[in-house]
Amino acid sequence: MTRFFNTNAFRLAAVYFSLFATSVLALLAFIYLSTADFIDLQTDETIDAEIRGLAEQYQEHGLAGLVDVIHERVTAEERTPGRFDSTLYLITDPLLHPLAGNLQQWPQVHESGNGWVRFPVEEHRGSVTETLAARASVIVLPGNFHLLVGRDMRDADLFRGRITHTLGWAALITLGLGIAGGLLMTRNMLRKVDAVNRTSTRIIHGDMSQRVPLSGSGDEFDQLAENLNAMLDQIEQLMAGMKQVTDNIAHDLRTPLARLRARLEVTLIEKPDEQRYAEALRDTISEADRLLGTFNALLSIAEAEAGSRRDSWGVVDLAEIATDVAELYDPVAEEKGLVLTSDIAATLKVRGDRHLLSQAIANLLDNALKYTPEGGVALVAHAIGPNARVEVADSGPGVPVERREAVFDRFVRLEGSRSTPGNGLGLSLVRAVSQLHDGTVWLEESHPGAVNPGLKAVLQIPLAVESGRSEPGREATRLLAAPHIPALAGPALAGAGTEPPRGLGET
Repeated sequence: MTRFFNTNAFRLAAVYFSLFATSVLALLAFIYLSTADFIDLQTDETIDAEIRGLAEQYQEHGLAGLVDVIHERVTAEERTPGRFDSTLYLITDPLLHPLAGNLQQWPQVHESGNGWVRFPVEEHRGSVTETLAARASVIVLPGNFHLLVGRDMRDADLFRGRITHTLGWAALITLGLGIAGGLLMTRNMLRKVDAVNRTSTRIIHGDMSQRVPLSGSGDEFDQLAENLNAMLDQIEQLMAGMKQVTDNIAHDLRTPLARLRARLEVTLIEKPDEQRYAEALRDTISEADRLLGTFNALLSIAEAEAGSRRDSWGVVDLAEIATDVAELYDPVAEEKGLVLTSDIAATLKVRGDRHLLSQAIANLLDNALKYTPEGGVALVAHAIGPNARVEVADSGPGVPVERREAVFDRFVRLEGSRSTPGNGLGLSLVRAVSQLHDGTVWLEESHPGAVNPGLKAVLQIPLAVESGRSEPGREATRLLAAPHIPALAGPALAGAGTEPPRGLGET
């Protein structure tokens, strides 16, 4: 119970109950006062009607006629001596001696305003005498004669008592229901919170399969549970991805390290030879460079995801960057017997990091050239609305639709043997760079339905505010190799190495 009373749910229920109780009591008080006023108004209207009737008699028959009328009304009721009806009459002389009526003497009246008085009357029931409250109006007739017409308030008091009793029980029942409802609401809220706490405790103790149960009501707690479950699913996926990344790193680093060690061991075993030593050292340096390339790629991705270099950003020309990268990869395409074409706008001003943008475009081109056995690769950079769009299309085998999201993850490569040069970090870096620059990257087919559908990687980044949008008329088309091939529409295969040709890091 101590825990129950210390919960926010109980305090919230207590606040709402206080407001509810205050509202109910105020409503019941208003009902009581309105009803009591209505009863008094009816009593006053009845007395006024009696007075108007007696006034007519007085005007027609004078004082004697008024006395006769009052006497007739009193005797006509056939009351038991000493018992009073609800209507009271009394007419007196100037000395307040009774002339007619059902009151034995002039009562001790108390002024209540506007000509109305209140006074007590006694009613005898055998040996029992009951004192009642009465309300009356007093009129002074010519000659200082006094006329009192009133009603005892016995029925009104009984009605008030009944109303008070009824409203009192209604208040108690309502407040009791409010307390019970508040307690039930509090326990219901605590039960849902306890479900979250129990699930969290089990997860803390290592059971990552636990999920917060849903009640199916679709309320805020269900929405919270859905969000928590989605978060737990994401964490579980990240942990699984971390395990996969660790396994892939172990696989990708074990082979080159084993080759490096074997090469050095063989060199030491063989007959000393200066030329052989030099060749072994060159191969060792190349292997070390590939290892360093993997770690540099990981650091670049981490740097892009952290956004640690945003303070040094400036407005750069993405068209110029794309042109430089295309020129750098032109010899690579020629060496493989491929056609590299480019269609780049005159200027595409964006705000960002020149080095990271260069590396992202280089990775896309490297991917396309690596996985295109024949045909060509097209690089297109244009302004589309408020965005600068860079497209790298190839005529290769393409990527299955169901794998197009997965290839952006680290160390993901489509070929299981992992024999193709690269480390599976190229597209991961491209995605990190696009997210850092508030852009997007996606993959789509070049030639749907073809044997080799080809792939196109699309990198889209918002244009700098001051640059506006590029003018289509200022686009420049460069053919780096002939003949020209149409713009393709699909992204390159995942798994390209992030190491650009020598010199790109200086771009």
